[in-house]
Order: sequence, then structure tokens, then C-alpha cells
Amino acid sequence: MCWKTLLLLLLYSDAQATLSHRWTRAVLFPAAHRPKRSSSLPLNPILQSSLEEVELLYEFLLAELEISPDLKISIKDEELASLRKASDFRAVCNDVIPKSIPDIRRLSASLSSRPGILKKEDFERTALTLAYTAYRTALSQGYQKDVWAQSLLSLFRALRHDLMRSSGPRASPRGTDLHQGHGAGTSTQ
Repeated sequence: MCWKTLLLLLLYSDAQATLSHRWTRAVLFPAAHRPKRSSSLPLNPILQSSLEEVELLYEFLLAELEISPDLKISIKDEELASLRKASDFRAVCNDVIPKSIPDIRRLSASLSSRPGILKKEDFERTALTLAYTAYRTALSQGYQKDVWAQSLLSLFRALRHDLMRSSGPRASPRGTDLHQGHGAGTSTQ
């Protein structure tokens, strides 16, 4: 009788972990799982799946970005903006990442309570949200600057904490591979 109870508890905890993992993954960036009709954005887009794409994403971020009054992000460099990955970058930046303080705070709270390491796409989107928040912090003044700076700090701490978990000694053998969690390796996660 005792082994049946143990088996039942084991199955229940495995089902709970599976269900909660799926639920928390969808909560971080819900727009990635609900594409808009007017957008050509694929379901759950990922910008970096190779080292070349990581370098290209870095170039996009280093290029001068423009944020319009309606918060649409575009790349000013025409050559970079004409690349196919640039349209994916714009779609993720304009349709997936949060841009309001309440949404960014909600993301930070979800990240701080999330067990395990982030999936590659969630790490990527959080890093883009961090870059957007840094940009908005630099443009803000007075009390608004303090609010944006606090959001920036929260996102930074969440990313740093995730990186520490992924490279720490207590990480699982799968989790210690940076390509699997956050890098741009050949993982097919």
C-alpha cells in the first residue's frame, strides 16, 4: 500500500511540474503565443538560432534604433533594415515584448518567481525588453526616469540571476550548456 501512495504522489508531482511549466512559459510573453491577424509574425518567434543570428541581433541593437510616438521600433540603418531577420526583429520588438511600466513590472515579477532557467526565446525577449527599458530610461526625466530605472534594475537582476543559475554547479547537465539555455548554439529545444 505504501508504494502505491508513493507512486501516486510521484505521478501527481510530475503532472504538476509539467502543467505549471507550460503555464509559466506562456505567461512571460503571451503575445508570442497569440499572433495578431495584421502581423506576419510566426507563432512563438525566435531571433537567434545560430551564431550568425546572434551577431546580427547584436548589430541590430548597436545600430541606431528609432522609437516612434506610438512606440513602434525600427532600425534606422537601411541596409540592416532590409534584411529578412530585421523584419523578425521588428515584429518581436513591436508585437511581443512589453513596453509599458505595468507590463514590464509584471514580467519582472514573473521572472523573479520562475523556477529553473529561461528558455532561449524567453531569455532573448527579456534581453530585448531590458534594452528597450534602458532606452526609455535614458529618454525620461524626473519621476518617470526613476520608475523606468527601477524597472531596468529589476530586469537586469532577473537576467543576472538566470545566468548565475544556468552556469552554477547546481544546474542540471542540460542546463549547464549555454547553447541550450541562452546562447545561439545548435540546440533544437
